[in-house]
Amino acid sequence: MQHTTLIVPGFHGSGPAHWQTWFEAQVPGARRVSGIDWEQPVLPRWAQAVRDGIDHASGPVWLVAHSFGCLAAVLAASSRRERVAGLLLVAPADPERFTPQGLRDARSSVQLPSLARWIPRSPLDAPSLVVASTNDPWVRLSSAAYWAQCWGSQLENIGAAGHINVDSGHGPWPHGLALFKALQAAQGEVPIGNITCRSRCCDGLPPPHRATA
Repeated sequence: MQHTTLIVPGFHGSGPAHWQTWFEAQVPGARRVSGIDWEQPVLPRWAQAVRDGIDHASGPVWLVAHSFGCLAAVLAASSRRERVAGLLLVAPADPERFTPQGLRDARSSVQLPSLARWIPRSPLDAPSLVVASTNDPWVRLSSAAYWAQCWGSQLENIGAAGHINVDSGHGPWPHGLALFKALQAAQGEVPIGNITCRSRCCDGLPPPHRATA
């Protein structure tokens, strides 16, 4: 059966030097999600664009998301469970950093609720891997581990790798591609949605407080 790999960039998109752009050239059947304004991180709009991408694919879809795109991918996957083969979620942004209207403005006198209440907290019915780092300015490792646990995702801590983007040296990213291929290979070897987290830091975590990363 033919599979599609849907690339879901984060806030500001992924430029020509980004690992997601490199992935598009390396992975057969890969294409970037369309219909998103990368400068306006509005979760319902982004998630709908991902759903549309899943619906227009001819077969099961692998989602390869980065940063804010991870939140949109997870929300979309939660309503398209039968169509999603698996998810690679790299440096997922902390939903506490965003509101339903976009990026949180800490200087504003009106504090809107964060996106956390809208992010699924139940296991995804597909193999999933959360790749996180110890010094990501957009999310603390403890928060990434909490969400990985909620989604039933395996957590891969790759150390001090920043936001795992161009600024942190992640253009061509062979290790990331190897992780993606391993995730695909594991699809038929484990119960759906039951990849066990290998990191101790996700054991028994409480919901994260608002992060300042």
